[in-house]
Amino acid sequence: MSRAQKWGDDVARPALLAIYREVDALLAPYGCELSGDCCDVGISGREPAPTTVEIAEVLHAAKRAPHLKSRRLPLAEAPQRCAMLGDDGRCRIYASRPFGCRTFFCERMTGPRKLPRAAILALSRRIAELSEQTFSRDPLPRPLSRWLSDAKGADAHEALARNR
Repeated sequence: MSRAQKWGDDVARPALLAIYREVDALLAPYGCELSGDCCDVGISGREPAPTTVEIAEVLHAAKRAPHLKSRRLPLAEAPQRCAMLGDDGRCRIYASRPFGCRTFFCERMTGPRKLPRAAILALSRRIAELSEQTFSRDPLPRPLSRWLSDAKGADAHEALARNR
């Protein structure tokens, strides 16, 4: 993505946000206590693995988050507590959180007993296809902590541009 073409203006962004709205609506009957344990890999044993298109949205949100001290993604020291969590335990980019964060449910999940797995999988495939169309050189998912470590404080937007 060139400096002239920012993620906020990219035609793929509305498509990604539409998919996020679909998954949020699909999973609206479900909930969880707001403990933040799901955002700590050391506790949950699971870490989201966003695609390149999702990382573009994470970067966009991080640059606009008023409560982030830096305009760059925080570095991941170790895959434990998510670097996107604030000191208060709340996600600093909640509206732009990746698909894996939206679809993770722990044993404290409330709502219907049966998750709509087929619909969740279909939405996941649509995100993968969007990432392939948008970032054809490297659309694949990788653990969020690896994305953050790979950034090493560099201008991640330029790194994403190389994946187009």
